[in-house]
Formats: sequence, C-alpha cells, structure tokens
Amino acid sequence: MIKISWALIAEHVDEWTGATADEGAAALEAKVGAVVDASSMPPRAKRHFRATFIGPVVEALRTEGAAALARGESWSKAAGPLLACASPVG
Repeated sequence: MIKISWALIAEHVDEWTGATADEGAAALEAKVGAVVDASSMPPRAKRHFRATFIGPVVEALRTEGAAALARGESWSKAAGPLLACASPVG
C-alpha cells in the first residue's frame, strides 16, 4: 500500500491511499483537476494549469515515484503551486 498526499497552495489539501502509484496518479489528476475545474479561472488558464502543473507531477509520480516506492522509498515533486508526496504504508 502507498499513501499520496498533495497540496494545492492556498486552495486544497488531500490524500489518497491505495495499491499502486498508477492508481494514485489517476486519483491525484482527477481530484486536483476537479478543484481547478471548479475554480473561477477562465478555460484557457485551466488548460494551462493542467498542462504546466498537474501533468508533470502526475507523470513524475507514474515514473520516478513508482520506482522510488518500489524500492520502499518516499518521493515528492512540486510544480508551481502543486506539491505531491508519496510513501509506502505499512
């Protein structure tokens, strides 16, 4: 099991616990994306936010994060106002 926590600075903090980094990356993308979608940002800014901040963190979790977690290590990544951390549980 792994636990992923994230913070969208001054907006939202959340976490997810589950089996794989790929599942966690999907949850991270969906939950942070939902916060961005609910914001008052114009559509162009929302697309930019997803591409510039959410996308790189999610991709890094699927690659670097998954490798670190497989070794029993923690991982973290920040992009702009988004910070995500993952660690093995148990």
